[in-house]
Amino acid sequence: MGYIMDLRKAVGTRPLIMVGSCVLIFNNEGHLLLQRRTDSLDWGTIGGSLELGESLEEAASRELYEEAGLRAKSFKFITVLSGEDMYYRYPHGDEIYNVTAVYEAIEVEGMPKINDNEGLELNYFSLEEPIPNLNPSIEVILRKAGYITKW
Repeated sequence: MGYIMDLRKAVGTRPLIMVGSCVLIFNNEGHLLLQRRTDSLDWGTIGGSLELGESLEEAASRELYEEAGLRAKSFKFITVLSGEDMYYRYPHGDEIYNVTAVYEAIEVEGMPKINDNEGLELNYFSLEEPIPNLNPSIEVILRKAGYITKW
């Protein structure tokens, strides 16, 4: 978070292009693990921005452990998403245009647990019906990546 905080000191809340990874973790029933975030109080996927010198896969691995206390043997690349509909404005006013690499975690080890100050709780959700209080950006990601087709 150091790099982004340094940028924010220079540009304030103006839009930044943020590059990061989104990690999708499915249980044996095919339900998706989401975290209720402290900054927006809604449900989102595990993931975050790159740190300087970090690869997208390294960011996925780091975020998976930091936010959910989990490790994955590997990651399956799904897609990269960007553009106007990847814009997000945080409740505190910071604006970003996300460039997001979407991965599925393969052979996940451990039990999900809050492991940092970014999440309030973790829970698995079926993608067969709408998820209450789902972050709008995450809905865009799940739709564009082909995980939501029914609602």
